[in-house]
Amino acid sequence: MLQLSVHLNYFVYQAPADMRKSFDGLSGLVRSHLGRDPMSRDVFVFFNRRATHVKVLHWEGDGFAVYHKRLERGAYEVPKPGVEGAELVSARTLQLILQGVVLATVKHRKRYVRAA
Repeated sequence: MLQLSVHLNYFVYQAPADMRKSFDGLSGLVRSHLGRDPMSRDVFVFFNRRATHVKVLHWEGDGFAVYHKRLERGAYEVPKPGVEGAELVSARTLQLILQGVVLATVKHRKRYVRAA
């Protein structure tokens, strides 16, 4: 199971991605289409056209790691597009997406948040 950290930023690439792409191809999408550095601490999430495959790209300090999952039935819910083409999502939201939860039905109770 993929471990997600609340200390990282997760960007969902909004266009359908070619799942044949691996480390270099996905890094190229991050650079050219998102205008971000794939070697940052950010995590980049890609879905195919039917949203049945997901790839997660992350730089781990000494090399790239790619997590790839194919669903046997059903599809992932891809968040709606953001302004810059990559929707920033929380680790909690990404975990819900990967578990197959319908995001519109999720309700979060109020919690204390310390002002910065």
